[in-house]
Amino acid sequence: MDYEVIKLQEKIAVGIGKQTSNSDPQMEEIVSGLWNRFYNEGIYESIPNKTNSKTLGMYTDFAGNEMENYKAIVACEVLSEPEKGNYDIWKVPSGSYAKFIFKGIGIQGVTKAWEEVGKLGLPRTFCCDFEEYQDDNMENGDIHIYVGLKEE
Repeated sequence: MDYEVIKLQEKIAVGIGKQTSNSDPQMEEIVSGLWNRFYNEGIYESIPNKTNSKTLGMYTDFAGNEMENYKAIVACEVLSEPEKGNYDIWKVPSGSYAKFIFKGIGIQGVTKAWEEVGKLGLPRTFCCDFEEYQDDNMENGDIHIYVGLKEE
């Protein structure tokens, strides 16, 4: 599986999130519920100062070096923190990330993509990993996955 290591500057992300884990039987329901709320309750439209039209699926606040407890977030990148709104604010930390590009996989392929990424044994930070949906074609769109890496 091909990827490139890139350096990202800190990003501000605004959206909604909820605590879950990969072993939670309701994890898929929790994550899909966040996506539904984000778009169907007008949260996406209400966020000011978006840097682009891309949407982020973020995973942060990990409990240790594993996927057993983390916060799942649906957000978008903004230029600056908004003063108020019906959402929360997170930071994508600056640093090294493994960047994977998946073409035409849509939402159905995301779980499989993460499974493949997990098999690589990357030196992960377990600080912040995220998906970046390149457009609003959620069924067959291109998705970039970023995995936070420990500095060498």
